[in-house]
Amino acid sequence: MRWLTGGLIALIILLQYPLWLGKGGWLRVWEHDRQLRVQKEATKKLEIRNAGLDAEVRDLKQGYDAIEERARFELGMIRQDEHFVQIPERAPGK
Repeated sequence: MRWLTGGLIALIILLQYPLWLGKGGWLRVWEHDRQLRVQKEATKKLEIRNAGLDAEVRDLKQGYDAIEERARFELGMIRQDEHFVQIPERAPGK
């Protein structure tokens, strides 16, 4: 009877090994699931960024308002009938 019990315990251990540590075992499934969640978060951030860039490209293609805004803020351009006034900030401690 003792050898039967030992044999069944050994059989259970042999059956459990591939389930936990084998190529398709639970440990690998958990690791792949964690990697999948991380990748989905990164993909979601990139989709949001791409949607913003897509909206900006469509705006630049369709109208001149976005082009004018970029020219004003990034290049400091003004129209012919406007006057540019720059007010310098005070240095800290003065």
